[in-house]
Amino acid sequence: MTLSSQLALPMEAQPSFAAADFVPDASNDEALRWLSAPGFPPGRWPDGRLLLAGPAGTGKTHLLHATAEAEGWALLRGPELTGLPEAPTRGVALDEADLPGEETALLHLMNACAEARLPLLMAAPRPPSRWRVALPDLRSRLAATAVALLDEPSDALLDALLAKHLADRQIQFEPGLLATLRRRLPRRAAVMAEAVARLDRASLAAGRRLTRGAALAVLAPLMDDGSETSSAEPVPPGAALL
Repeated sequence: MTLSSQLALPMEAQPSFAAADFVPDASNDEALRWLSAPGFPPGRWPDGRLLLAGPAGTGKTHLLHATAEAEGWALLRGPELTGLPEAPTRGVALDEADLPGEETALLHLMNACAEARLPLLMAAPRPPSRWRVALPDLRSRLAATAVALLDEPSDALLDALLAKHLADRQIQFEPGLLATLRRRLPRRAAVMAEAVARLDRASLAAGRRLTRGAALAVLAPLMDDGSETSSAEPVPPGAALL
């Protein structure tokens, strides 16, 4: 089998979490105020803890990574948190905090950061009151944690997010199609991210850039209705590729 005949293997895109790429918006204003408050870090955070909570794609992970990078903090993921974590020597940023590998490990981390007077910044889709927590002590610590809520982005920020996701995956197509996606996709951050991921997978599977008709066919399940795809040309295998 020649190299040209081998199937393209999908590669997970690495999004940019650079602070310069974060777009301030009314939807993330509360989180930005907490992170820029006088005395940060941890300053005005109760027990030195802050949780960024919001739906997928609203920027909480971006803020978490950017803050950890700027402050030199350790960056951890909840599902990987098990056993007895090492005693922290610097601030900690914990993504997917609502999904700890072990609740006892999360409790230990929270206690260790508090005892060492080190900041703990966490991110999760929902505030702690909506988590399933079995340990009473952990519920108590979480209840005392400050929460900054992030909402669904404004229309302007959604357009910026769509462009950012396309840039992260290096996807290019004619401006007319981009305008169609902005108009027809449900105005939610998670949908924008999923749409770009589907385009990326379809393009990799085809081995080349998708035409407008192929792209609309791929995204039809996400569209508000099927009017854009109903008049699109048929997309037989290979024929819809540039």
